[in-house]
Amino acid sequence: MENKKSRRSFLKIAGQGLIAIPVANSLGGFANENEAVRKPKVSKETKTPTSNVKLNIRDFGAVGDGITKDTGAIQQTIDRCRVLGGGEVLVPAGTYHTGAIALKSNVLLRLDKNAVLLGSPDFADYPVTQVRWEGKWIQGHSALVYAIDADNIGISGPGKIAGNHALGGRPNFQNPLRHPALIEPIGCTNILFEDFSTDYYLMWAIHPTYCENITIRNLTVRNAGGNGDGLDIDSCKHVRIDNCDISTGDDCIAIKSGRGMEGYTLLKTTEDVEITNCTFADSIFACIGIGSETSGGIRNVRIKNCRFTAARTFAVYIKSRPGRGAFIEDIVADNLDVAGMQGGFLRFNILNSGIQDQVPVPGDEGIPTIKNFSFSNIKVKDVPVLVDGTGIHPHKPLEGFTFINITGTCLKGISLANITKANLKNINVTGFTGPLLSINNVTGKGLTGATVIEPPKVPEPIQPDSQPYQLK
Repeated sequence: MENKKSRRSFLKIAGQGLIAIPVANSLGGFANENEAVRKPKVSKETKTPTSNVKLNIRDFGAVGDGITKDTGAIQQTIDRCRVLGGGEVLVPAGTYHTGAIALKSNVLLRLDKNAVLLGSPDFADYPVTQVRWEGKWIQGHSALVYAIDADNIGISGPGKIAGNHALGGRPNFQNPLRHPALIEPIGCTNILFEDFSTDYYLMWAIHPTYCENITIRNLTVRNAGGNGDGLDIDSCKHVRIDNCDISTGDDCIAIKSGRGMEGYTLLKTTEDVEITNCTFADSIFACIGIGSETSGGIRNVRIKNCRFTAARTFAVYIKSRPGRGAFIEDIVADNLDVAGMQGGFLRFNILNSGIQDQVPVPGDEGIPTIKNFSFSNIKVKDVPVLVDGTGIHPHKPLEGFTFINITGTCLKGISLANITKANLKNINVTGFTGPLLSINNVTGKGLTGATVIEPPKVPEPIQPDSQPYQLK
């Protein structure tokens, strides 16, 4: 029933959701002095009109007492809504104990106030399929709310989606299946997540993979414990994240695209990602992590008007390693407020971050190409390090680094290595000891008076495999 009417119905039901807004169109307005940053593509807007299908999960047998397992009733309601042409599935007030449920095309799941989807503690309630884990496709459990190859899907609040804390953790030799994420669309287009809250532990909250045209806004994400990422944007295009409050154990937002020869061969790039008006707090790693799984490439990431209130390491951490291949380019951040960092504001580590793949990309081809990183109008308060930018391979220097209009206090200044076309200007910080700027093999503007430091240690080259790589 994927007819024009059903496709058009979704935006009507979503109200002002505008799922397929032209996300990338708004990226060009960010402050950036690096003219080499290319303009992102504009995603097309989906055109739709009406469907009056509105179904209530209680009419299909859901109880909502927090004890009765309501999986079947919820799934039946979603499936019924889809075959009737699409529309809205209402989850009224109550606590709905459920296993994994699958969103279907042209269906919006609306969580009423005081409505909670509470995940089952039983792994058997989460089907096993192919899922992405740290940049690799492996067998694993589906998420509590998942979708595969669906179009025009969404979840709207103001209710809550709570994963069962007993399910968190990492796959291991004894239990190799990936644990369930909380929300995970795979291969989907036109996605809206808005106005609800999440709660989970030791596993990712929201993990779109191979998706396009995503709007995530007005979410409150709470995800405690190690490996408790908030949003993992994995090989996705045209993503808008706005006005979210994210407090996590691991990265608040992780941007990635695959690992090793598998990711490099598939080459599913993450691109055109806009992050605006968000507040971040992290207790184990970084607020925004770009990488370390970058083998499909990452480009055109914009971060604007955001507050960083806590991080175990850095507010923004751009990371990869030889063996990934591909590229990280056109990263722009403007008007950030940063305090509470235990590591510092900004770090580049393209030398040794993350797990080395079993089949890495060999030689210089495996060293990620990095270019056009721009940071402007940054306010920092008592950050231990302003910039740790030495973790760059001399065979592939960072081409284009802009760092302008920086104010506040820091304990240590800026260290840079292996950079061309640097542009440093209006850096007005106080409180640091030692030199403000230390460099090795850096060229560009604003480097006068810099102290020369030792070059970074470079890992041993990765040798080619004796057999050509094949996907399998």
